[in-house]
Amino acid sequence: MKDKLIHLYQRLKEIANRLKKAINPVLTEAQKLEAQLKARAQANTNRIHTAYWALSPEARARIRMVLLCSSLMMFGIVIGLFVNINRPVKFDKMAKTLTIENTGAMELKLPGVQLNPSIYVFQEAQKVAVPVELKVPGRLAFNAEKSKVLSARAPGRVERIYAFDGAQIEVGSPIIELYSPEFLSAQQEYLLSSKTARVLEGNKTMSDLLGDAQITQQAAANRMRNLGASDGDIKALERSGKTQYNLVMRSPLQGVVVKRAVDPGSIVNSGDVLATLANPKELWFLGNIYEQDIRKIQKGQTMILRSESYPDKEFVATANYIAPTIDPETHALLIRCDVENPDGLLRPDMYVSARLKTGEAEAVVVPQTAIVRVRETRYAIIKTGKDSFRRFAVKGYDLDGKRFAVTEGLEQGVMVLTDGAVLLNERFAKQEE
Repeated sequence: MKDKLIHLYQRLKEIANRLKKAINPVLTEAQKLEAQLKARAQANTNRIHTAYWALSPEARARIRMVLLCSSLMMFGIVIGLFVNINRPVKFDKMAKTLTIENTGAMELKLPGVQLNPSIYVFQEAQKVAVPVELKVPGRLAFNAEKSKVLSARAPGRVERIYAFDGAQIEVGSPIIELYSPEFLSAQQEYLLSSKTARVLEGNKTMSDLLGDAQITQQAAANRMRNLGASDGDIKALERSGKTQYNLVMRSPLQGVVVKRAVDPGSIVNSGDVLATLANPKELWFLGNIYEQDIRKIQKGQTMILRSESYPDKEFVATANYIAPTIDPETHALLIRCDVENPDGLLRPDMYVSARLKTGEAEAVVVPQTAIVRVRETRYAIIKTGKDSFRRFAVKGYDLDGKRFAVTEGLEQGVMVLTDGAVLLNERFAKQEE
């Protein structure tokens, strides 16, 4: 046994010597390769170092910035590997339940939540009688019955303009002065016939000629009136006995000059428009009544007008005309109303909305703040319990911009949220999601 072990030891020793002889060349080559790699790395490092310092200071600063950003990115990646970003997040949970009914109404329960009474105000719903009104859109215009077009009644030339666009005028105020040969001829005829009549008045034997002279005088006076002269102008002509070269066109009404159609020096013919006059304190409302509402209107009804320019003011209009036919383009019936405008607040061509009372109905009247508008639907919120609330759709119409008349959906006696409805509606929306 001992001999076998000695023999095995010698064999292992021989194998080790053989392996050592075989490995020594490999180790020598590895050492040589390592030395070559170190020399090459040192050369490359020196080359990079030399090239780096050969760069401009700006280029070196950019390289340093890139290296810094890369280091930070690698650092963030390493940190991210050790941090679990999918860890569960804890939320403060509150027992909230939302129930949606088949009708679309929602009931929200907020157990343990106390609403701030200074923000959320509830009031008991009460039914009252409210007017049933018809909305009539339209615009304002000058009252054509109270407007006048000043036109030339004979050929002539514009010598002077007394009142320009927007000027305030009274009855008899001078507007335009014209030179007219026909007016001059009419004055001469009037003076000649007047002089003849005065001469014949002292001779009783020539009564027939006196009558003819008086008739001629009256005809000349009428001719002057037709040309635009006033009775005052005729009396002044008779007193002075001197003709006037120019005819002064005067205003037949109190109001303003809406539009002037001529300039000084213009040549006009008989019938040419000189100016448009109107009274801004007497207007017309021109409204459109749609076919389904025609049966609700009649002549003499009173309407209440509102304008966006004066939201707190109301203007009264009385229907004086209903068109006999429907406009084929709009399929609406024109209704015209007289509008009194004593303060001059309204202007022609303003868009206004009229309300026509057609009856009365019972409705729950709430402030506009109690109505939540989501697209085309209106909602109201009521209190059904200590910590439960219900939101449902309602129908109705606006009363005066501050109140809303609920005709369907809201029963008498319930506690309706009048202030803070929008805030509480956000809780409904969040729970619905």
